[in-house]
Amino acid sequence: MSVATIARKADVDTMQDANRSCRFCSAALTRSFADLGMSPLANSYVPAEKASSMEPFFPLQAYVCTSCWLVQLEAYENSENIFGDYAYFSSFSSSWLEHAKRYTQTMRERFKLDRESLAVEIASNDGYLLQYFLEEGVQVLGVEPAANVAKTAIEKGIPTEVRFFGEKTAATLVEAGIRPDLLLGNNVLAHVPDLNDFVAGMKLLLKPGGVITMEFPHLQQLVEHCQFDTIYHEHFSYFSFCSVERVFAHHGLSLFDVDEIPTHGGSLRIYACHTEDDRHRVTEQVLCLRRREQGLGYEDTRLYDQFAETVRETKRALLEFLIDVKRDGKSVVAYGAPAKGNTLLNYCGVGPDFIDYTVDLSPHKQDHLLPGTRIPIHAPDVIRSTRPDYILILPWNLKDEIMQQMSDVTSWGGRFVVPIPRVQVL
Repeated sequence: MSVATIARKADVDTMQDANRSCRFCSAALTRSFADLGMSPLANSYVPAEKASSMEPFFPLQAYVCTSCWLVQLEAYENSENIFGDYAYFSSFSSSWLEHAKRYTQTMRERFKLDRESLAVEIASNDGYLLQYFLEEGVQVLGVEPAANVAKTAIEKGIPTEVRFFGEKTAATLVEAGIRPDLLLGNNVLAHVPDLNDFVAGMKLLLKPGGVITMEFPHLQQLVEHCQFDTIYHEHFSYFSFCSVERVFAHHGLSLFDVDEIPTHGGSLRIYACHTEDDRHRVTEQVLCLRRREQGLGYEDTRLYDQFAETVRETKRALLEFLIDVKRDGKSVVAYGAPAKGNTLLNYCGVGPDFIDYTVDLSPHKQDHLLPGTRIPIHAPDVIRSTRPDYILILPWNLKDEIMQQMSDVTSWGGRFVVPIPRVQVL
């Protein structure tokens, strides 16, 4: 590359930095949090018959806004192309269904929901959660942009609006007389490219006196346990409590409570109400978490700068393990085809030369190839027929569920491997 070419590239990079702005406060984004190279869309599974076709790769780099401290990605693809036809169906995880059922019982009891109440879920997927409210006699409505997933919910008898959520959708629902007592969203807030439009829509839709709950992975857990694989193009934002509190307050919504829950490697469940609603006192959990994040440095650039090297070391450790066991003549397969696994494998450069295949319970992923790496996806029983030496668990947050499902692996001496936060052979 010539000096002139390098100079031109530097000029382009500088221009891009100047044009890159925070999706919440519009401040310039200049500080990198994690650079994971080039990667395909994490849920863009490739049909086997298209194994030789090309697929687009996009930069996968997270930035931190030093004005509002929101960690975020640039949007390289629009929401319609990412979520219009979606491969993730929530109901294929038994532990996630159990979580949804417990949530339903907790909310019904805490907020006295009954047959006169309405629960609206944003990104309701295949009805995995609203089905439990329906069983309890609570009125429900789902809002789900992926038509293929919404179809499954509708077949379960769950009324579902097939559309993206924002101020426009909220206004349409309000005009139709829909004002929820409980407005909820599990693992959707991070998926929203236009964050201000989304939160403004919740403010508009929520019934006076109603409550919002949102669940999303907690940035503190991502940092402390090196969960860099949860960074992918479908996740536009990565929230600390302080950053999400700032976003909601800007739109007239106050966070009055928070739960730290174990899902997805450690998540937050926030509780919000209209700022003008004074019936909910701010809990001690809110005050403690706010102080903890500030004390740990989540509003200090040094914490974010240190994370990048931790990510690189995790990559080296996984590659060292795979190289050693393959040189010993051992066979390695994977379990699961989650989005996080695709980030991990593409960033580490791990393909069929290291992993023979992966398996997944979802028939919507079977007989496809993982994006980028092109590792084939089979049904779980293939593991029992090939008897591999090692099984790399890609959805490490579900390792207990998976190890229980595949407990017979030990009968032939097979062992499970978890890659995050460090390589562990179980």
